[in-house]
Amino acid sequence: MSDIHANLEALEAVLADARARGGFEEVWCLGDVVGYGPDPGACLALLRGLKLTCIGGNHDYAACGRAGVEEFNSYAAQAVLWTASHLKKEEKEFLAGLREVERQEGFTLVHGTLKEPVWEYLVNQYAALDTFGRMESSYCLVGHSHMPFVCTESEGMALFGPFMEDISVRLDSRRLIFNPGSVGQPRDGDPRASYAMYDGDEAVITRHRVGYDIGRVQEKMRRAGLPEYLAERLSHGR
Repeated sequence: MSDIHANLEALEAVLADARARGGFEEVWCLGDVVGYGPDPGACLALLRGLKLTCIGGNHDYAACGRAGVEEFNSYAAQAVLWTASHLKKEEKEFLAGLREVERQEGFTLVHGTLKEPVWEYLVNQYAALDTFGRMESSYCLVGHSHMPFVCTESEGMALFGPFMEDISVRLDSRRLIFNPGSVGQPRDGDPRASYAMYDGDEAVITRHRVGYDIGRVQEKMRRAGLPEYLAERLSHGR
């Protein structure tokens, strides 16, 4: 999962959905647990109660002081500053200690790209080819753009395709980069939370969507004084 962005209702819905589909052994989080949303501490607590591999995203690092807010737009910067003021010291220390890249079971986990793990978006052939060139594993999982996709390395090219909902992608000899979409702030036109499940026994990865109480999250954001734009966009998945 990736880009939870302090959306507790979306995170709880994803975990419940994953359990209903047979459960899981471990959560791999591709960064940006916090930022934008109203429940940074609760989301961190919920994740940390699970077996977890988590990497740092730009919002995570900015909220704990490991990165600045100069690269953020005004809405994101306001949310990061709000988040920083609502995190405990120990929570900031946890975020500051997250690594930029992790490796698990043949996968490389990174928020952005392997060239610039925290800030660069993997959304074009140039960024994808550069990451393929740096990969020491067969597969890579990325977040940051909030856009689900599968990217295949083929004859010196990086071919982007849709990461279809509920249709398993078999892991074979192809080198692949996956983006599971965003849990807490989808931007692909579907407001439902997006995540993927990896089945190591069957060697497949499958993306799922799950609805959640968007209105409740928006109400909490407005009470917290977070930018209205950030609350409103949840309704549209943009």
